[in-house]
Amino acid sequence: MTKGVKFILICVIVVFAVSAALSLYFLRPADSRKVVVLRDSTELYSFDLSTAKNETIRIEYKDDGYNIVEIKNGEIRISEADCPDNTCVKTGVLKSEEMPVVCLPHHLILRFSDK
Repeated sequence: MTKGVKFILICVIVVFAVSAALSLYFLRPADSRKVVVLRDSTELYSFDLSTAKNETIRIEYKDDGYNIVEIKNGEIRISEADCPDNTCVKTGVLKSEEMPVVCLPHHLILRFSDK
């Protein structure tokens, strides 16, 4: 192998290792089981997923929008929204403290609480 090929191979291995380490860090399960639902930094709801009952909550946004938050089997997610891209629905279940579920058009955030 030439020096150039070895250098490229080492760079690829380093990038892969760093990417794997960062993925494991950001996608690790949350320590907390307490979740808050926020809109514009105002807490709308707070849940302890270890004791929360299965329920569905409709959260209205002004006059023309909504999100449906679903708690089921100790997990929370946005199951339905009328925003144009539905990124919040596609995000799925809230799993990591580092990656909240966010609906930007409706200013809604589901995240684990440190309280």
